[in-house]
Amino acid sequence: MGHVGGGIAWPAVARAQQQTVPTIGFLSSRSLEDSKPHLEGFLRGLAAFGFADGKTAKIEYRWANGQYDQLRKLAEELVALHPATIAAAGGAPSARAAKSVTTSIPIIFIAGDSVSEGIVASLNQPGANVTGVDLMSGGLTGKRLGLLAQLLPSGTPIGFLTNKKGVSLHASDFELAVAAMNREPVVVGASDDAEIDNSFSLLNQKRVGGLVVENDPFFDSRRERLIRLTAQQSIPAIYHIREFPLAGGLMSYGTNLMDAYYQMGVLIGRILKGANIADLPVTRPTKFALALNLSTAKVLGLTIPTTVLAIADELID
Repeated sequence: MGHVGGGIAWPAVARAQQQTVPTIGFLSSRSLEDSKPHLEGFLRGLAAFGFADGKTAKIEYRWANGQYDQLRKLAEELVALHPATIAAAGGAPSARAAKSVTTSIPIIFIAGDSVSEGIVASLNQPGANVTGVDLMSGGLTGKRLGLLAQLLPSGTPIGFLTNKKGVSLHASDFELAVAAMNREPVVVGASDDAEIDNSFSLLNQKRVGGLVVENDPFFDSRRERLIRLTAQQSIPAIYHIREFPLAGGLMSYGTNLMDAYYQMGVLIGRILKGANIADLPVTRPTKFALALNLSTAKVLGLTIPTTVLAIADELID
């Protein structure tokens, strides 16, 4: 009889063991393909606190592949699994979707400008159930413009590619900064492939000398297309992450995303170990890097000034 009793007790023990493994929801506006190198950083951050997927934690991934309107539905799917925490990766769209479906599950985001994008009230006191990593990207639009302008003939118009679906906080700053250089600003918007193609036709008509691509997860997911179009039209462009020059784009200036994802993993590790999310301020990057693809510069016939070469963190041949 005792033998049967033992058999009945087993599932309860197994269940109890399963429950001690926290579920982490991972919501991204990007694609898995696009996020692989950054994911390594995230998993390393979790590992620092002893959490490994499939062993001491269970990660449930949901990818929107650049389709922002899918994010809310994916966030609802995750909330239904009662995760211990949700990682909202790939910018403000993911963070907003997660915030819209739960006010209790801790949400850890990675976003370009979390205060101006309305994700948190302040970096020191993000409030409620939200904290994360702020890439401070918006403030870098002017910096990117300044770096790019040093490579361009004076007087040529400069373009700015923004996502029409998002609210561009940087287009007006860009316009003012370009006008101050005595150049014409050309702002174009795109939120799908056809619109990207149309934007490039317009940039071509306006004979822009260079292009600043806004930091946006949708553009990250269309990296190959953007690099191909800038090459076809011989437009020098600057982006926000080194993945672009690594793939043949001209240059990038911004945060190391792998490091940002590592920080996100660390924040989640701390929460799973009992830290209260209300006590965790938003983390900011300490280092920004300039990457230059010298082969692309040569193809475009650009001379990189020594002032720019001197501050480059990475030269790609």
